[in-house]
Amino acid sequence: MGKKLHIISLDIPYPPDYGGMIDVYYKIKALAAAEVEITLHCFQYGKRQPADELLQYCRKVHYYPRKTGVAGLHATLPYIISSRRDKTLLQNLKQDDAAILFEGLHCTFLFNEASLNNRVKILRAHNIESDYYRELAKNSRSFLKKIYYYLEAGRLLQYENNLRNLTQILAISQADEKALRKKYNDAAVLYIPAFHAIEKVTSLTGTGTYCLYHGNLSVAENIQSVLFLAQQIFSELNTPLIIAGKNPAPEIVALASDQIRIISNPDENEMQTLIKQAQIHVLPSFQQTGIKLKLLHALFAGRHCISNDLTMEQPLPEFIHYAEDVNTFRAHVSRLINQAFTQQDIDRRIELLTHFKNENSAQKIVALLPEK
Repeated sequence: MGKKLHIISLDIPYPPDYGGMIDVYYKIKALAAAEVEITLHCFQYGKRQPADELLQYCRKVHYYPRKTGVAGLHATLPYIISSRRDKTLLQNLKQDDAAILFEGLHCTFLFNEASLNNRVKILRAHNIESDYYRELAKNSRSFLKKIYYYLEAGRLLQYENNLRNLTQILAISQADEKALRKKYNDAAVLYIPAFHAIEKVTSLTGTGTYCLYHGNLSVAENIQSVLFLAQQIFSELNTPLIIAGKNPAPEIVALASDQIRIISNPDENEMQTLIKQAQIHVLPSFQQTGIKLKLLHALFAGRHCISNDLTMEQPLPEFIHYAEDVNTFRAHVSRLINQAFTQQDIDRRIELLTHFKNENSAQKIVALLPEK
């Protein structure tokens, strides 16, 4: 008989089409394969709808409306937490005494609930949220959003400092593990890499004809990355660039030209084809938090990768062409656009990327769950 687990998700993890929900969905899938009996609790908002697909891996799925707008505000709590409070969730969690996995700080409104004190409670830290919101504030071009992000960062920092009753924290990156150990020196912190869609290295040998940037194109950080590529890198090159992803912002749509192609909301098959056939993945980063799932995806399924991200965890830097400035970034593109990707390159990735296999990560979580 497998172990039991409640998972509380900040959003509905299907379809797995953005960072946080990619980690949640493929974690659920891997835990189900490890014979964990999962009861899933999802907060619903926006356009995402209940998904029967989740019942392939979960014994039961509960949905709770997120309190958006004024209804989600609280005098002292961060909005991302206060907007996810629900009495029915507590009632459902108390149906048994199974362990509880809180997916993100967002879901921890009940963390200090006295009636749950005897439970194994695990927090999956998708980011150091106070740092993440501070970075959002720095990168936002809207004055009102800047104010909101700074206020939320301050509340999140206070909330993080007062969080109690932690059984385990699962850090998503090595950098976050170090920061969390410093913040919660009395709590057990375990590094478990992001779960992702690719089960094995599927990169193609040979050469492609274009560079690719992919991601959620409505997010401020990704908009900044795309504008950097278009205005500072590819404006000085003749190399084709494809920008593909969800809901491109107007300033990204406006970049379309003979050299730059914008692909809006590609389906999963089209995105996988774009990733596999690209010659170079260009992935600048201006927000040094968490792990970039698109980078991991590119390494498992793509060819050459260029990034300026200094926070990459081992063994990723071995596979990345690091660009410390604009000129180096351009030079890497010019050099790699015609450089064949070899079977030797693929074999090296297969050897070292076992560190990121979903199956291995799932077993680390299973080991934390009490026997039933």
